[in-house]
Amino acid sequence: MKRFRRHGHESQRDKHKQDLYQFNKTVEHGFPHQPSALGFSPSLALLAIGTRSGAIKLYGTPGVEFMGLHDENAAVTQVHFLPNQVGMVTLLDDNSLHMWTLRAHNGMSELLEIGRFTLSGPPGAPPSVTRVTAVLAHSSGELLMLGTEGGHVFVVEVPGFRELEENNISVENVQNRIPEDYVGRRNLECVEALHENPLNPRQVLIGYGRGLMVLWDLDRQRPIQHFLCTQQLESVWWMEDGVNILSSHSDGSYCQWTVTGEDPQTEPEKQETPYGAFPCKAISKIIQLPSKQGPPFLIFSGGMPRASYGDRHCISVIHSKFHEALDFTSRIIDFFVIREGENHRGRERCEPSALVVLVEEELVVVDLQSEGWPVIQTPYLVPLHCSAITCSHHVSSIPLKLWERVQAAGAQQNTHYSRKPWPIIGGQNLSPDPPQRDLLLTGHEDGTVRFWDASGVCLYPMYKLSTAGVFLTDADPNDNMNQGSEGEWPPFRKVGCFDPYSDDPRLGIQKIHLCKYSGYLTVAGTAGQILILELNDEAAEQMVEATVVDLLQGQEGFRWKGQARLDVREEPVLFPPGFQPFALVQCQPPAVVTAIALHSEWKLVAFGTSHGFGFYDYHQKNNIMVKCTLNPSDQVTMEGPLSRVKSIKKSLRQSFRRIRRSRVSMRKHHATNAAKLQEINARLEAEALQEMELAPVQRKIEARSSDDSFTGLVRTLYFADTFVSDGSHSTPSLWAGTNGGAVFAYVLRVPSLERRAEDPVVAHAAKEIQLMHRAPVVGLVVLDGKGTPLPEPLEVAHDLARSPEMHGSHHLLVVSEEQFKLFTLPKVSSKSKLKLTAVDGSRVRRVGVAWFGSRTDEQLESSLVVLTNQGELHVISLPSIKMMVHYPCIRREDVSGIASCVFTKFGQGFYLMSPSEFERFSLSTRWVVEPRCLVEAPLQMRPKNPSSPVHRDQPDGNSARQVMEHALLNDESEPAPQSSIRLFVSLLAVYVL
Repeated sequence: MKRFRRHGHESQRDKHKQDLYQFNKTVEHGFPHQPSALGFSPSLALLAIGTRSGAIKLYGTPGVEFMGLHDENAAVTQVHFLPNQVGMVTLLDDNSLHMWTLRAHNGMSELLEIGRFTLSGPPGAPPSVTRVTAVLAHSSGELLMLGTEGGHVFVVEVPGFRELEENNISVENVQNRIPEDYVGRRNLECVEALHENPLNPRQVLIGYGRGLMVLWDLDRQRPIQHFLCTQQLESVWWMEDGVNILSSHSDGSYCQWTVTGEDPQTEPEKQETPYGAFPCKAISKIIQLPSKQGPPFLIFSGGMPRASYGDRHCISVIHSKFHEALDFTSRIIDFFVIREGENHRGRERCEPSALVVLVEEELVVVDLQSEGWPVIQTPYLVPLHCSAITCSHHVSSIPLKLWERVQAAGAQQNTHYSRKPWPIIGGQNLSPDPPQRDLLLTGHEDGTVRFWDASGVCLYPMYKLSTAGVFLTDADPNDNMNQGSEGEWPPFRKVGCFDPYSDDPRLGIQKIHLCKYSGYLTVAGTAGQILILELNDEAAEQMVEATVVDLLQGQEGFRWKGQARLDVREEPVLFPPGFQPFALVQCQPPAVVTAIALHSEWKLVAFGTSHGFGFYDYHQKNNIMVKCTLNPSDQVTMEGPLSRVKSIKKSLRQSFRRIRRSRVSMRKHHATNAAKLQEINARLEAEALQEMELAPVQRKIEARSSDDSFTGLVRTLYFADTFVSDGSHSTPSLWAGTNGGAVFAYVLRVPSLERRAEDPVVAHAAKEIQLMHRAPVVGLVVLDGKGTPLPEPLEVAHDLARSPEMHGSHHLLVVSEEQFKLFTLPKVSSKSKLKLTAVDGSRVRRVGVAWFGSRTDEQLESSLVVLTNQGELHVISLPSIKMMVHYPCIRREDVSGIASCVFTKFGQGFYLMSPSEFERFSLSTRWVVEPRCLVEAPLQMRPKNPSSPVHRDQPDGNSARQVMEHALLNDESEPAPQSSIRLFVSLLAVYVL
């Protein structure tokens, strides 16, 4: 008999889903992966970064962020803001130009691409004729000058990208007007630089690769003066007096030239090689800015002595008697200088304020007005990957007291930073204040744990914990690379925090657990080390007591061939304010810690590896219990670090074992003739071989062999106060799930608070569950009598959660890679289940409990959030275990992104979209963190009366530009004049086409 659902019930259920769930990728935290171009607008005070993947990102005052993506999968090679406008032009390595603008919509700005253009040369011309190498955004805001590889300069009108052929400057025109002996000796090569006279916008300096520089008059279409260099030209800088020009060259020298009108000038006024007399590398960029306090600032990149320091990435800053070579840890992309008040007064004599340097792995901002030129702490674009990220842990709703203590500890670490405020201040941040304080903790390969303020749009660094001091490593604590030797030449100073090298990979952090109510922190590492730390506001010198735990329990026949454990320092260690370790558990063998759990109310820490699990009493500092989970066939777990790739030989062996088991099962249940049996066997073998060829996401549920590798690996640990022995008395318990589909439950006897220091914690085995399909157990949750997950330790004691319902039946939810199964407690009888792999071929990779609520209703309900190996997010209701919604989130080929995902308690999540960037997403309609900002046009470009209609049938350029500005800068919700709308649409069609 068919069952029909009522339409009203379905619509009500759908409305309920819409009220609770909505998927959005909201913001990208961290440093852009593979940056390739840098731009800055003084009038907007906005910074732009282009990447090799075609992304373009804009940043202003903290919270003001925009992101765009070119349709072309090509690298951004140059970014240029149109002077005094909200427009921007990008050049890609496929030679295409793209126009972007910031448009107001519903009271906020959005970044839009409004046009694209590619230079087209005459028929039959080589690609070099139109291959763009230099771009000048003219100060009029109406022209782009494009220098090419073939030596030509094309003039293009913007924003329409219309080529003005009559204004183009061909290489032949230049060659015909320079001395014959110069033309005869060398080819001009590509256009390396285009610069506008700061005092006369109708004069442009063209710099060619072979060294020739030509001062060109745009009105009279002829050269005014030539500057003949003998070295390869790298860059040009026109000083603000309009008279002097700097040129930098491939031999590490720079020259100063004077604009006199006398033609040609064969000798510079001054020529200098800062780091000569030995051969030096090229000075790739040079600028000189006047200073109110004495001599100008001279800043240039490169120029290092080739033999001694050719591999250094340096920018030199020279001012008066001060000279420093800022030494970066990765390749320099570009740099610029922010001048105080420049965004208000244009190119007036403004004091240099900050040097902004984009290198491959970080953005460094140097304060040029404070003594010693310290680095300014960046509120965004912080390199999350200064050491490779190995794990993450999110904690929601941090209590104010803990927050302030962590903040204070971080402030004491950051005394070397400049106190000057962040200098990039464009736009308005319209995002409301975060409703709660959230922390994202990231573990790193070098043994550090970094605390990030994850409350809002900016992922801001708060505090850094280092665990290396507990152990004896090869690192020299007195090695300070930031200070150069006195009298050293060049005068190096190391800047930036990117350091990809780890002194000892065994220090790598694998698991983190922070209790926000007690301030206790547990971190576990690659070599089986588990540290328990507490927050201290003062520095302390103390010993760290180590307890060695043998997870093999003396079993014979196993031999560890992997890494040795870390040696603990035997003398007291001085720990700075912040989290300080007071106890250490060392697993033996020293394998990677795969799971930890902290219960700060009972003062217990549980830990697991590929060999077993145990738990430790950090109040009495002794180990309570150890359980070895090894299967006799798990020999591979004794041979070293975990391997994620099985051999083809092993896969073949397991496939044919399944074939033999299937044959035996068939003989028992079916009497078939030989021909039929042969047909079935052939089909089974074909299916087995087909399974090996299919992607893992396409496999079906089937029983896994107990002799598969790593069946004893502990995947999850969970403390719960629930009914384990009987249904009338709840007891503390520990639950552990393994890679082989086994769940172990232990009952704990925790002494009362008065006897906690004297009486031992006692544990004994209570239950064991073996899932029939033996899929890895990735999550365990106990639901109380109302079907709600148990609160966190100390959460009820702090009046932040209601006490769990202890009168109804409790349930244990076991989440394996392939299904969700609900068991009643204490009998552990199966109640219901939801299959995942058998339905769509997915496997569970990440699971977490989250609370959801609508924007209008204060009531919250808990659900299970799941990420699969296909990169899909599922929300599953509790306790009914029904699929509510699912959304695609991560590409299934992005294995590292899926593995790095972490969920929050309120329906958000983070995953690594690149080694240096977290993508933030939200599944909740109530809790969404995303940039909400507005960028207004500079005063000097706003139309005097933007709302007045244009009455001309054929508007001139100025009127057309005003209409364009009106359409792009004003809120779409405001009605525009009808004629303006028609004109804007027609213009936009031209721009796009």
